[in-house]
Amino acid sequence: MFMQQMVNGFSLGSMYALIAIGYTMVYGVLRLINFAHGDIMMVGAFLGFFGMEVLELPFVAAVLLAVVGAALLGMASDRVAYRPLREAPKISLLITAIGVSFFLENAFNVFFGGVPRAFPVPAYLEEMVEFFGLMMPISAVLVPIITAFLLGIILWILFKTKYGMAIRALAFDVGTVNLMGIDANRVITLVFGMGSALAAVGGIFWAVNYPSVEPMMGVLVGLKAFAAAVVGGIGSVGGAVLGGLIIGFTEVVVVAFFPELGGYKDAFAFIFLILILLFKPTGILGIDFEKSRF
Repeated sequence: MFMQQMVNGFSLGSMYALIAIGYTMVYGVLRLINFAHGDIMMVGAFLGFFGMEVLELPFVAAVLLAVVGAALLGMASDRVAYRPLREAPKISLLITAIGVSFFLENAFNVFFGGVPRAFPVPAYLEEMVEFFGLMMPISAVLVPIITAFLLGIILWILFKTKYGMAIRALAFDVGTVNLMGIDANRVITLVFGMGSALAAVGGIFWAVNYPSVEPMMGVLVGLKAFAAAVVGGIGSVGGAVLGGLIIGFTEVVVVAFFPELGGYKDAFAFIFLILILLFKPTGILGIDFEKSRF
């Protein structure tokens, strides 16, 4: 039973990690907590639902549609809502992020209604497979593998490409980057697009494992992913993944071994957040922002 719950926790934590990476990358570049990020995840889940249910696309094609659509939405939100406030106080950006979040939630509530819609999960993702003697759905095995693969791509972009070098330089000093001939706004837009694409993947697999979509689905998940980013170390991609896994494991283990605490499982993410802020404010893998990024 313990091993079964470990696998379930790894799967849940991987979904949190996908969303937390977007938080930590945007914060690393702009020092902005993008509270609309959880709603980008919701949009990705709805795009996957639309692709499968309305356009009758295969699952992989629907995922690609969701990833591209969410990335474009993330870049558009930066262009319309955040870029005009680059030189404004940080509190203005924070309030704008909350406004974008409310806008997305209410827009989807108006157009699609607040009633949860059943997500058309492909039959092959629900098939049970034996994994080291444990029986589990294919989706539970697939999510951590995809998370590790996407994490590898993000790290490769950050440390092996010119755009990654520009992102890390931008995180140090926007003014100097502009003086060196780099279009800082383009790089920031790329960061928003990358983070939003990862959130869409997380939203799709969240809808697969909890098969429904509704406009408010990203609120609590987004807050937990933010807590994961802070617990692991805000500004660190590896820390975001570690924080997501810790919170995912905790939720699953608490419900499995202490059923009487099941009603409080959502509180544990924020208990971790409070403890980390009290005893290690930079997070488990927290970094010195004067010396390094990501």
